[in-house]
Amino acid sequence: QVQLVESGGGLLQAGGSLRLSCAASGLTFSGYAMGWFRQAPGKERECVAAIARHAGITYYVDSVKGRFTVSRDNAKNTVYLQMNSLKPEDTAVYYCAAAPGFIGTSTWFRENTYDYWGQGTQVTVSS
Repeated sequence: QVQLVESGGGLLQAGGSLRLSCAASGLTFSGYAMGWFRQAPGKERECVAAIARHAGITYYVDSVKGRFTVSRDNAKNTVYLQMNSLKPEDTAVYYCAAAPGFIGTSTWFRENTYDYWGQGTQVTVSS
């Protein structure tokens, strides 16, 4: 049974930093690309970052470029999202997701690229 478990969310002030973690089990982690999605109240879920299977390629939505960094440790079956210079508009539930095999420039941000999802962790940024 595949499980993705996010952790590291919380409440903080604008300008602060958080690191989210997503621990995966039940799958061959190195065979999966990983994505981080978020969903704010009243908004559609969007992919903010993704990382290829072997960490050589990363993707970011424009609104987080230069502030967020996605990384992975295949030995620990864990993907991370380092979030710096947080803004109130970053407030959302953050989800990690796993996609088998290759992701590319036209697929990394699509929900249907990903087969497995975590339960989400809340990030709240106050102004």
